[in-house]
Amino acid sequence: MALKRTCCKFSFLLLMLFLAFSCTQKEKNSTAVAKNQHNILSEDDLSTIIAFDTLSTAATLKKVDEKLASLQNTKNEDGEAYYNYFAGIKFHLEKKRDSAKIMFESIVLPKDNQDLFFLKNISLLNLSINNGVAVESEIMDRIHQLTETAETQKSKLTYKLYDLLAKAYYQNHDDKTSLQYVEKYYANHPFKNHPIIVQRYYDISFMLASRMSNYEKMLAYNAKARKLALSIKDSLAIARTYDNEAQIYGRQLDYVKALTYSKIHTNYLLKTDNINDVAYYNLAISFQKNKKVDSAIYYYKQAIALNQKLAPGKPKYFYYTGLMDAYKLQGNYKLALASSEEANAIQLKTIKEIEAVKVAEIKEKYEAEKKDKNIVALQSRNKLSEKVIEQQKVTMILSSLVFLAVITFLYFSYRQRQLKQKNKLLNLENKRLNMEQKLLQVQLNPHFIFNSIANLQSLASAGNTKDTVRYLNVFSGLLRNILEQSRKDFITLEEEVATLENYLKLQQMRYKDLFDYKITTANTVYLPGILIPPMLIQPFVENAIEHGFRNIDYKGLLTLNFSVENEQLIIVVDDNGKGIEIKNPNDQKKQSLAGVILKERLDVIFNSQGQNAKYEQTDKKQLGNHGYVVRISIPELKD
Repeated sequence: MALKRTCCKFSFLLLMLFLAFSCTQKEKNSTAVAKNQHNILSEDDLSTIIAFDTLSTAATLKKVDEKLASLQNTKNEDGEAYYNYFAGIKFHLEKKRDSAKIMFESIVLPKDNQDLFFLKNISLLNLSINNGVAVESEIMDRIHQLTETAETQKSKLTYKLYDLLAKAYYQNHDDKTSLQYVEKYYANHPFKNHPIIVQRYYDISFMLASRMSNYEKMLAYNAKARKLALSIKDSLAIARTYDNEAQIYGRQLDYVKALTYSKIHTNYLLKTDNINDVAYYNLAISFQKNKKVDSAIYYYKQAIALNQKLAPGKPKYFYYTGLMDAYKLQGNYKLALASSEEANAIQLKTIKEIEAVKVAEIKEKYEAEKKDKNIVALQSRNKLSEKVIEQQKVTMILSSLVFLAVITFLYFSYRQRQLKQKNKLLNLENKRLNMEQKLLQVQLNPHFIFNSIANLQSLASAGNTKDTVRYLNVFSGLLRNILEQSRKDFITLEEEVATLENYLKLQQMRYKDLFDYKITTANTVYLPGILIPPMLIQPFVENAIEHGFRNIDYKGLLTLNFSVENEQLIIVVDDNGKGIEIKNPNDQKKQSLAGVILKERLDVIFNSQGQNAKYEQTDKKQLGNHGYVVRISIPELKD
C-alpha cells in the first residue's frame, strides 16, 4: 500500500513537470493517476469486506465506522459509491432494513467496477430473502443469473452468491440443494481455513443434517466441530457440541445417552463459568424423560432461579410448564397447579406487553400521520394566502380603471373563496371519517395477532417443531397480508376470502378435527372489482371457532355465503356451534364487542354517507337448532 501511494505521488510530480510542456500529456497523466486511485480503493475495500466474515458484529461495526470516516470527504465517484455501500452495511447490522435498502439502492455504479456491481446486488437480494419466508421464483432466478455472471467473470465474491442460494433453498425447505450450496460456499470462501469460517460451515451443515434427520451426518459434523473447538480452545463452541449430541440421542429416543451428554454439557458450562438457564432446563427435560422426577424438579428450579438472576423481570413461562409436568409425574398436584398458575400468569403478562408495544406503534404512526396532515394543511393555507395577495394586487390595478369592474371582480372572488373554503371543509370532514374508519379497523388486527401468537406458543410448548415451523410460515404470510390490507379503506372480495381461508387453515392446524368449513357464492358474486372493507368478517369467524365450537361433542361446520340482492352484498356467517351461553359472560362480551365494532365501522363507512348498511345476529336455539347466524348487508361496490 505504501509503495502504491509513493507511485501516486511520483506520478503527480511528473504531471506538474510536464504541465508547462504539453496539455495532451497532462490529460494522460491525470487519467493514469485517477485509474490508480480507483484500483487502490477497490482492492482495499474488497479485502476489508471479505474479512468481515471473520469478525464479530461489534468488530465489524467498528471497521465500518472507520471506513465511513475515511470516505466521508471523498469527492470522486468510487468514493461516494463505497460510502453508500458501507452506510448500508451499518444500517443492516443495526437491523434498520429500510434504511439499509435505501443506501444500497442509492449506489451509483462507476464504470468497469464489477466488484461493486456484485456487492450492491448481493446486498439487495440478501435483504429480499432474509425474512424467513419462502423465496419467490423471480428472486431465485435473479440469484441464479447473478451467480452465473460471477462464475463466468471468476469474481472473488462468487462465494457470497453460493451463500445466498443456500439460504434461499433452506427457506424453501429444499435442504438437500441447500447443503450442496453450503459446500460450494465453503470451498470458494477466500478465508475457508479461518476457524470462524470453518466453525460456521460445520454448524450450518449440522443444522441442515438435523432438518433431514440424518443422524449419521449430524454426528460427523458435530465431531468435526468439537475437534476444531478444542484446538482453538473455544469453550462455548465445545459446550455446544455436547448439547448437540444430547439432542441427537434425544431425537433417536435414546434418553439414557441424551441424559449423559446433557450432564456433560451442563458440567462443562459450570467448569468454564458459562452456565445458563437453558442448559439447566434441557438437563431437567432429560431427567424427566428418564423418569427421574426428583432430579428434573431440582434442575427446573435451578433454571428458574438462574433466569431470575440473569434476566430479572423476564421469566420464561415454559420453565414453569416443565416444572408442572414433573410435579404431575410425582403426583404432587398441588404444586403442579401452582406452577401452572405461574406459567399462565407469565404468558398473560407477555401477551399484554406485546399488546402494549403494538398499541404504542399504532399511536406513534397515527401521530406521525396527523403531523403530516397538519403540515399539508399549513402549506395549503400559505398557498391560499399567496393567491389572495395576488388577487388583491390585481384588484388594486383594476380599481384605477373601472370601479364597477372592480366591484364585480371582488364579488366573484369572494364567492370563489367561499366555495373553496366550503370544499376544503368537506375534504377535511372526509379525511376525518376515513381516519375514524381506519382506527376502528385496527382495533381488530391486534386481537387477531395476539390470538395467533398464543396459538403459535401452544404449538411450540408442545415440542412439535415441524408444525410450529409450518404454522409460523403460514402465519407470517397471513400477517403480512393483513398489515398491508389494514392500510386500505377497501380491498377486493377475492382478497378478503383468501385471507379468511388462510385464517381458517391456521385454526384447523390448531384445533385438529374440530370443524370443517365451506364458502359458497350465488349470483356469480365473484366478479372482478367487487370491494369490501378489510377484516369485516374475521371477528365473527373467530367467535364461531373460539366460542361456538369449543366443548361440543360433534364436529362443527362453518358456512360463509356471499350473494348480491338489490345492489346489496349479503354476507352470511352460519355455524352449528353451541350459540351464546349466558353462564359465560366473557364469551358473550367478546361476541358483543365484535358486533359493536362492526356497527361503528358500518356507520363510518356507509351510513354516514347516506348509504344503507346493517347486520343482524340470530341464535338458532330460538329455532330449535344448534349454532349462530350473522347476516351482514353492505352496498355493492365496484372498483
